[in-house]
Amino acid sequence: MADPVAHWCSVPQLSHLTVELRRHLAIPLKAGQNNSWEECSRYRANWSEVGVVDHPDPAWPVEPCTDGWEFEEDKNLSSIVKDFELVCGKDIYPTIGLAGLNLGGPLGVYIFGTINDRMGRRLSFFLCLFVLIGGNVLTALATDFWSWAVARFIAGLTIPAVYQIPFIISLELVGPNYRSFVTVLTCLSYTLGLVLLSLVTYLIRDWRLLAYITSLPFLLYYLYWWFLPESPRWLLAKGRLVEALAILETLARVNGHSLPETFKHKLKCRMMLQRTLSEEQKLKKGPGVSSLCRTPNMRLKTTLITLNWFANEMVYVGLSYYGPALGDDQYLSFLLSCLVEVPSYLICWLLMDRCGRRWPLSLTMCLSGVASLVTVLLPQDAVMLTLILYLVSKASISASFLIIYPFAGELYPTEVRGLGIGLSAYIAGLGLIIIPFVNYLGRELLALPLAILGVISIIGGLSSLRLPETLNSSLPQTVEEGEEFGKEWSMQDCFQCTPQPRISNSSSYEDLDNVEMDTVPELPTTNVKPRLVRQASILETPLDSSGSMKITYWF
Repeated sequence: MADPVAHWCSVPQLSHLTVELRRHLAIPLKAGQNNSWEECSRYRANWSEVGVVDHPDPAWPVEPCTDGWEFEEDKNLSSIVKDFELVCGKDIYPTIGLAGLNLGGPLGVYIFGTINDRMGRRLSFFLCLFVLIGGNVLTALATDFWSWAVARFIAGLTIPAVYQIPFIISLELVGPNYRSFVTVLTCLSYTLGLVLLSLVTYLIRDWRLLAYITSLPFLLYYLYWWFLPESPRWLLAKGRLVEALAILETLARVNGHSLPETFKHKLKCRMMLQRTLSEEQKLKKGPGVSSLCRTPNMRLKTTLITLNWFANEMVYVGLSYYGPALGDDQYLSFLLSCLVEVPSYLICWLLMDRCGRRWPLSLTMCLSGVASLVTVLLPQDAVMLTLILYLVSKASISASFLIIYPFAGELYPTEVRGLGIGLSAYIAGLGLIIIPFVNYLGRELLALPLAILGVISIIGGLSSLRLPETLNSSLPQTVEEGEEFGKEWSMQDCFQCTPQPRISNSSSYEDLDNVEMDTVPELPTTNVKPRLVRQASILETPLDSSGSMKITYWF
């Protein structure tokens, strides 16, 4: 939307001349460049007295543009830079607008993260879509820069929440063995969207039409209202057993199975054993942000997750924004920066299921940082080599960005998963506000932004080694289980590349991974006496005066 447009000072007294002649007479050349004109200054002369001359006089004084600007005519180019005259003293305005877009993100992930945990994943997703579509439509209707910037802020409220919410739903709909697959599938879809974006922006050069095309098709997502299930883990965490079982039965039926009665029975047993009247009120309200930092282990994990998220998001988004600035064709450079993500995701998928989350996260972040730092040692005219190192850095940080989402989702307990991811994304989003200004420094020194991003990536990669491994582990459900998870970490674990299977002691009724799916053996048809089967059941009784539930067991 903010593509730079060639421009020069307007001289109304010479409007009767051709564009080339006006520019030749009234605009001084840049120092040391024969075919490049100054963009923000012109010769000061009384053109009515000078008359028509063939060449400007270098002795003429120079003055800033006082009558506006002329822009290069190109039917295929439409930009807010041209429409709102964001040049010379206002050339930083597009950067401010991009910072405004990123400013909305931290606020949005907290708002939608809270809705996510309080009102459900499904509702928060559709509310997020509504805000996104509205913000983009207002963008297309903007009549000046500041109305455009406000519209970008509104659209920014949904970034990256609109990506995170369906990812959380997907993560909570599958078992441990499929988390890596869901993560890779989600990231590949995101990358294919970026590839499509490079094609759309190449074909559509009108920024208002681009705003409509990248938002109005999202209305089709509202068809999901009849198909998208609520997260059964969230429903169980809120004590809504009947709704959760209905979704689980649908999942089983679609997969060609039936949900065993013993599974439903054990789930109900756990809930009735653990639920009290006081817990009913607690579940309705839910734990707050303070629960993420109240205990030592949760506080440390929250800090490290947030630091890694900050480094990942800042470097990934910074490199994504910087891609078009490298090479000779901005569309091709952006397309290449997207395509290199695909092999990195597939390789990372293999590593995640064999080496876990922690070491691949650390190695990919450090590799990205080193590749970015090497660009500082290259001469400024080594554009192609800088582009190659940039692509290596982008592929590596993309792989780590694939890992940080499931890693954080597996470390945060179900009760506060949306809130925890929202908090980490909120703080990480604060770094995105300064990214446009970091990239703005690249106008003077191309490799400077890459060096800054490289240092941040290495710091994040080294700090991730302190986090506990989550491969082959059940998701913690409550804040208490989250505190115990990884509490036994030692320095030896830091250097253990291959994770050991972790046996979960969770007895929470929300923990679907640990509810056994055994069934009662059928009676044999022969005359052999069947072995005794110990089958527990319960008889529900009303609450007593203290609010406790009376339970009678029989076998």
